[in-house]
Amino acid sequence: MFELSQDHEDFRAMVRDFAEREVAPHIASWDRDHHFPVHLIPTMGDLGLFGLVVPEEFGGSADPEAGPFTALCVAIEELGRVDQSIGITLSAGVGLGINPILTYGSAEQKERWLPDLVSGATLAAFGLTEPDAGSDAGATRTKARLEAGEWVVDGAKAFITNSGTPITSVVTVTARTGELADGRPEISAIMIPSGTAGFEVGPAYDKLGWNSSDTHGLTFSGARVPEGNLLGERGQGFKQFLKTLDDGRIAISALALGLITRMREESAAYAQSRTAFGRPIGANQGVSFKVADLAVMEESARLLTYRAAWLKDQHELGLRSAAQVKQAAAIAKLYTSEAAVTATRLATQIFGGNGFMEEYPVARFYRDAKILEIGEGTSEVQRMVIARRLGLPS
Repeated sequence: MFELSQDHEDFRAMVRDFAEREVAPHIASWDRDHHFPVHLIPTMGDLGLFGLVVPEEFGGSADPEAGPFTALCVAIEELGRVDQSIGITLSAGVGLGINPILTYGSAEQKERWLPDLVSGATLAAFGLTEPDAGSDAGATRTKARLEAGEWVVDGAKAFITNSGTPITSVVTVTARTGELADGRPEISAIMIPSGTAGFEVGPAYDKLGWNSSDTHGLTFSGARVPEGNLLGERGQGFKQFLKTLDDGRIAISALALGLITRMREESAAYAQSRTAFGRPIGANQGVSFKVADLAVMEESARLLTYRAAWLKDQHELGLRSAAQVKQAAAIAKLYTSEAAVTATRLATQIFGGNGFMEEYPVARFYRDAKILEIGEGTSEVQRMVIARRLGLPS
């Protein structure tokens, strides 16, 4: 049903080779220095990683029959297995940067922005979260008003990935553009190019993890953009971002899967090489059972992730419903993100004192794991989505 094709597996081998050669030797220093390796982005573009779900007319390679979204998840998994920061850079670059433009953009918007985003010459970001509006996205306070054929945007966004790199070209933001008949805010999505007067990128955050990922707060003070920078229909921004998050949750699940796989690999190898009391520590049930649990988590996460990705690809062919994708995405994201946190805790315990040392990668993955339960919808939000699908009252 959703078994990966040989093409997907061949693609996996290519991405793994790239990650092992170009990322693995440097990530410890990049993480320590909070360095965003901008030079990698064009290389990833050359490999086709940013164009996996984009049609050829815009420089991509998407073949609807070949499982393009599944291929994206394979790439995110393999990058995430080596480093979560690089994995989320791709995930956000496609899922939050490219996908909204691809899905809702006009022909002109697609032609203007997508080719450079696909090639890795530029990155795009999506500004949803605000200092006082995270899971409660309906509480968005950023406002945009039409004035003389321009949108004038005022407000602030928080925790926005890929928003302050030297090659960031545009940020799509949700903003209140009016009020609906029932009193709820009308929320629309507006594209704001980098360098727009009144658009300021705040300092990079000092984060617990994902230290090689670019994350900033944004402020808008009378930022003016043409009326044509509206993305999709006016008042549909809320629905657009919900659809965007459904896809993003599957991508985060793939990122978490890469982490769980790495923890299983590192723990199994360490349990065989580390000795105590004259024998490998893996000979002790207290250790071997933990490694076995990691293998169960990995297999479960893999099945849930790629079933959701398969459903997404089937939906694009008109063979599965959006509701099926939404539920599968929430289940996959909930399980894999929480399993990833547990996996890093188990791996750190297996490594003992060494697991607490930055010399070993399990320490970095331990720091990186927690955000997986928060970004693209918290675990609580996933449980809410799942419960509603089961018919429970909202």
